[in-house]
Amino acid sequence: MIDTGDLRKGIIIEYEGNLQRITEYQHVKQGRGSAIVRLTMRNLRTGSTTTQTFQAGSKFPLVRLERQRAQYLYPEDERYNFMDLDSFEQFALDKATLGDALNYIKEQDTIDLLTYQGEPIDIEIPITVSLVVSQTDPGLRGDTATGGTKPATLETGHTVNVPLFVNEGDTLKIDTRNGQYLERVT
Repeated sequence: MIDTGDLRKGIIIEYEGNLQRITEYQHVKQGRGSAIVRLTMRNLRTGSTTTQTFQAGSKFPLVRLERQRAQYLYPEDERYNFMDLDSFEQFALDKATLGDALNYIKEQDTIDLLTYQGEPIDIEIPITVSLVVSQTDPGLRGDTATGGTKPATLETGHTVNVPLFVNEGDTLKIDTRNGQYLERVT
């Protein structure tokens, strides 16, 4: 069991028989009465998002997920196909389940597959990934001193703001937690 004081963004709990990932956590202390905790949770099976309020001190069952190495193979309609690298078993997850992770993975990437009782539930990607810039405007000479930024489209189709010195074909390190540019990889 896990207490509301131990809950954080990203933790998976069981609530009303469903596996829920906490996407937002807010502790609210009211003027009178006890504190409450407002959770925004995403159902890992259906992808639906709900917001619930609980009394501080409420307890939830913590879910133990198993990790397996898997490889992203290819997209097919609204489903994305993966292969377990140990058993070579293939499976598909839908777009709602994967969420923002699709902005940071490309075909043949190795990721961590999270399973619950043998059923694929979600994937976990590294904190940083290296992606190639597929399209960006050229930086203007003399603009580098201002510290300005410009949009750049990565090979996955995701757009990030980058410094003006970044060009098409450059490989960038991107933080997958917030989607921000970290550095240019040489």
